[in-house]
Amino acid sequence: MAAAAAVPLLLLLAAAAASPASAAAGGGKQTHIKLYWHDVLSGPNPTAVQVARAAVTNTSKTSFGLVMVIDDPLTEGFDLNSSTPLGRAQGTYVAAGRDEVALLVNMNFVFQGGRYNGSTVAIMGRNAVFDAVREMAVVGGTGVFRMARGYAQARTHTFDLKTGDAIVEYNLYIKH
Repeated sequence: MAAAAAVPLLLLLAAAAASPASAAAGGGKQTHIKLYWHDVLSGPNPTAVQVARAAVTNTSKTSFGLVMVIDDPLTEGFDLNSSTPLGRAQGTYVAAGRDEVALLVNMNFVFQGGRYNGSTVAIMGRNAVFDAVREMAVVGGTGVFRMARGYAQARTHTFDLKTGDAIVEYNLYIKH
C-alpha cells in the first residue's frame, strides 16, 4: 500500500520539476545593469513633481507624507548631458519615514534603446536615502525581462540639498 501511494507522489514531483514555472525558478538568465537615475526637481523642466502632501509634512524633519511622481531620465553615465540615454524611470516615491528620511519607491525602468528597448523592470521597496547603499526588490518586468525578479542597489552619486536634485547609481541584478 505504501509503494502504491508513493507512485502518484513521484509522478507529481516529476511533473513539477518539468514545469516551466519550476524551470524559471531554478534557472533562466541573469543580467546585471548599471545605470544612473536623474531626479530633477529644479529648473523649468523638472522630472519629479509633488502631487500631494499631508498637513504634518510642513513641520516634519523627514518630509513625512510627501508624494512625488517621477519621469526621470536613465543614462549610461552620471553626466545627464553627455551620457547615452537608456530610458526613463516612471512611478512614484512617498516619504514614508516619520523618524528618518525613508521613501517607499514604486517605479518602472522603461528601456528606450539598445538591446533592452521596449522592456521594463519594476522596482519596489524602501529607500533610506542617506544610507550608503539601499536595496530594493525587482518585482517583475516585461519584454526581455518578463517574469523578472531580483534586486536593485542604489548609491547616491550626487545630491543637492538646496534644489533636491539627485543623481543615483543603480545596479540591477535581474533573473528572467
